[in-house]
Amino acid sequence: MYVAAIIAAGGRGVRLGADRPKQFLELGGRSILELSIAALAASDRIDEVVVAVPADHLEATRAAWSGGTAKPIAVVAGGARRQDSVSNAFAHTSAATDIIVIHDAARPFVTAGVIARTIDAAAAYGAAIAAVQVRDTVKQAGATAADGSRPITATLPRESILLAQTPQAFRRDVLARALAAGHAIDATDEAMLVERLGLPVHIVDGEPGNIKVTTPEDLAEARRRAAGDGGPLLSIRIGNGYDLHRLVAGRPLILAGVTIPFDRGLDGHSDADIVCHAVTDAVLGAAAAGDIGRLFPDTDPQWRGADSMALLRGALTHVHAAGYRVSNIDVTVIAQKPKLLPYLAAMRENLAAALQVDVAAVSVKGKTNEGVDSMGRGEAMSCHAVALLVS
Repeated sequence: MYVAAIIAAGGRGVRLGADRPKQFLELGGRSILELSIAALAASDRIDEVVVAVPADHLEATRAAWSGGTAKPIAVVAGGARRQDSVSNAFAHTSAATDIIVIHDAARPFVTAGVIARTIDAAAAYGAAIAAVQVRDTVKQAGATAADGSRPITATLPRESILLAQTPQAFRRDVLARALAAGHAIDATDEAMLVERLGLPVHIVDGEPGNIKVTTPEDLAEARRRAAGDGGPLLSIRIGNGYDLHRLVAGRPLILAGVTIPFDRGLDGHSDADIVCHAVTDAVLGAAAAGDIGRLFPDTDPQWRGADSMALLRGALTHVHAAGYRVSNIDVTVIAQKPKLLPYLAAMRENLAAALQVDVAAVSVKGKTNEGVDSMGRGEAMSCHAVALLVS
């Protein structure tokens, strides 16, 4: 029996909100996609693997897997929908294939046992999926009312409710019919297309550990799992940020959201809050999620005069989307004048609120430049920030 595996990796993972498709995010030094390909390729029940990825990642993925395994691995361009990606990959499977296994790239912890069970059931019944039984009581809700509430309309028997996973496996002829007949509808998985043909889909036991990375919380859990038994419970990332602006007349002096009485303020496209800018770059850098200039470019009129505390809060959403949270930050402001000591407590409180951490996790220090250079002459101020992130 010849078995081909299709890995559906053509999506963008927009719900995660990362700076790249989620399948290319790393878990323990390897991408989610790499782990999923390796799991399928390692199965002694699978003879070839076809991977569907976004078109703009096609060449890079092909280069990464060129000659990388003993089994044939083909990489094709995905489509606009999941079923389009699967159809593109299906067209590249061997004509001699008996069973097609389809697996989500976002499930990197699939085991050989689940793969084998699904293949055997597909060979016996024509179509099969891995699924896990729900453990909680399941409620059906009605429409959302004007006040935001939703009434319960029924309590469903949980023994009949299962959570679908992948792999899903099908005899080649069954999948071909399902893809052809279901082209005009949007399906969440291939089993749904087979169901619409009126054909039975057999269920095999999935595994709770076969998680799908969809949300930042999923990504954090996946990174903990990827650390391995006995490994660190937390993934730790460190980033640094720096900013400098000239002091000019006619501008307010704003540091960490605190307006400080002074005869000059910092010049810039936004409110020129160097503390927020340095901290923003530090947390983004630690998460490898870009930098303030890319997210909020000074060439964009919408950021003119922008509140930099709001920019920092916006950057934090990208940090969370990458699966990290802020552990602590350390900030050093370099300014000859004015004295910052009376304002440090308020600055710490503002930063802590924006970063969703306790004030004790935020350090802000003021230093002079001993009369040296532009900062020492009172022509400019600068800020250094270091951020520690954990997942």
